[in-house]
Amino acid sequence: MSGVILFNKPYGVLSQFTDERQGVPRPTLAQFIDAPGFYPAGRLDFDSEGLLILCDDGRLQARIADPRFKLAKTYLAQVEGEPDAAAMEALRSGVRLKDGRSRPAKAERICAPAFWPRDPPIRFRKSVPDSWLRLTITEGRNRQVRRMTAAVGHPTLRLVRWEVGEWTLDGLAPGEWRKL
Repeated sequence: MSGVILFNKPYGVLSQFTDERQGVPRPTLAQFIDAPGFYPAGRLDFDSEGLLILCDDGRLQARIADPRFKLAKTYLAQVEGEPDAAAMEALRSGVRLKDGRSRPAKAERICAPAFWPRDPPIRFRKSVPDSWLRLTITEGRNRQVRRMTAAVGHPTLRLVRWEVGEWTLDGLAPGEWRKL
């Protein structure tokens, strides 16, 4: 039986156990998780938060991370501005990115979720409103959600991955993990 760990990755933590970069060390998974033999199934950007799956089975790890299996990943994105119907339809139809058109996403506007405060907080501008979107994608391109929202004119300010397949972040505070 494969082991799975659900981890709520805080903002500013690498999705790996070591930091190969020279200079100032950055926080890694090693500061949060002590579970030998478990490795991340995919990545979550340094400046993104939320659900990271770790497992101890290479085949399961590949099935979670490999885009050809089309495992749905749901993100809650705080974006600059208020996307109109055309922007939302573009996200739902697939957005043209530099590396090709994205697959269609499930996209909807949502009320601001009751999340933990982010450290550092996102920038606040009185003159520019923001809003929240729920986006579900079945690809895993580098910084894809951020690039998709920017392509429709609404840069992402905060990005939290909420679900991967059947697994959810529900009940996990930042930096907490649970073994299934």
